[in-house]
Amino acid sequence: MNTIITRILITGALLLATSAFAAGASSEPERSPDKLDGVREQIAAKNWSSAIEELKRLNDTGDADWNNLMGYSLRKAPTPDFAGAEKFYDEALRIDPKHRGALEYSGELYLQTGDLARAEQRLAALDKACFLPCAEYSDLKKAIAQYKGNGSKTQSSY
Repeated sequence: MNTIITRILITGALLLATSAFAAGASSEPERSPDKLDGVREQIAAKNWSSAIEELKRLNDTGDADWNNLMGYSLRKAPTPDFAGAEKFYDEALRIDPKHRGALEYSGELYLQTGDLARAEQRLAALDKACFLPCAEYSDLKKAIAQYKGNGSKTQSSY
């Protein structure tokens, strides 16, 4: 009896999944608007000063994503503030030690400042933070290889 009920439940679940797929429903949940979406738009457009101003306006210093984006914007600005960027990355990692973005970007910061050993430490931390290979790990690994291939010369492209 339990086997029949189990089969009926499984069949019903499969039919629901199939009909949802056929109707064009996405398996990804719809992403709700985020307070940092405007900042991300400014970053995508490489409007670093606008991104920094928006982050200052939001002033959400207790949020790891906020700190990561502030560090990234300061590092990528026309006149990079490496010390400021490091401070914000460190705060993001204090809040969330496995924050993949902050691990990747701080590793890139260390490459920009010529600190290969610390960049490799961030890569090792990303290796542990990523359950499966993740983009942040792959990107930092590629940047480290590029850095080594350039004779350990820094680049602004990280």
